[in-house]
Amino acid sequence: MKIVFLEPLGLTVEAIEVACDGLKKQGHEVVVYPDRRPELNIERAAGADIIVESNMPLRKDFFDACPNLKMLSIAFTGLDHIDMEECQRRGIVVKNAAGYSTEAVAEETICMMIGLYRHVIENDSITRSCKGLSMAPGREIAGKTVGIIGLGAIGQRTAALVQAFGCKVIAWNRTPKQVPGVTMVEKETLLKEADIVALHIALNNDTKNFLTAKDFAMMKSSAIIVNAARGPVVNTADLAEALKKGIIAGAALDVYDGEPPLSSENPILEAPNTLLLPHIGFSTKEAFQLRLGIVVDNIEKFLN
Repeated sequence: MKIVFLEPLGLTVEAIEVACDGLKKQGHEVVVYPDRRPELNIERAAGADIIVESNMPLRKDFFDACPNLKMLSIAFTGLDHIDMEECQRRGIVVKNAAGYSTEAVAEETICMMIGLYRHVIENDSITRSCKGLSMAPGREIAGKTVGIIGLGAIGQRTAALVQAFGCKVIAWNRTPKQVPGVTMVEKETLLKEADIVALHIALNNDTKNFLTAKDFAMMKSSAIIVNAARGPVVNTADLAEALKKGIIAGAALDVYDGEPPLSSENPILEAPNTLLLPHIGFSTKEAFQLRLGIVVDNIEKFLN
């Protein structure tokens, strides 16, 4: 079969070739492209039986151009960028790389909490300007109540990390879970009691706009939101308005409605007390190496 990597997944072509040695020894053709060029996806996928990519949207036009396609090995956790209905209609098997970024995203969540609390970006700018001292005093996460929305693998790892900082952890999940040191509560209770709300839920029809103006109104005026899940689970316009009016104290975001670069019209760009990152939660060398192993393993299992 012809196996095509539409991008190098943050690694070198050589690293991917080595990981695919077993596939090549079985007689499969492996093609690895050295860069990420969404506009060339259809051209590059020509004749492929199996496609590997991360989070580039694949819609009906792509599948129309790939009549031989039998499997997608997605080097990403979420699948909302894939037209799953079209894959099901065509009998295309889709496998994701579940679990590869658990540690990376959980650590980034802590990074964003501390970065927002300690005004890291602003203080760096002040220092580089050589014109002033620090901003107003920051805050410590120790002793704060962290409310985690979504207790999958990443949510659970985040819970463990914030407990190491001395935080009380409460959580909401669609189905209750028993997690050491975590108290399950209703959504409304979590929003009212949490100093820090960390989002770790998947995006689906039930979770789109999971947090809107009425939810922000329940929160403490000193509370912050950290979103390393999916952008649309938070209503961006409502969040920006809540920040401008001081309804909540801050927000740290790594995800948005669509991938960065952001539109200059995005209201969050004008909101105060924000830390905005370009969707890098999954992006560590360790995570990339782990996901390559998962991607190749998924292909091998499909072929066998």
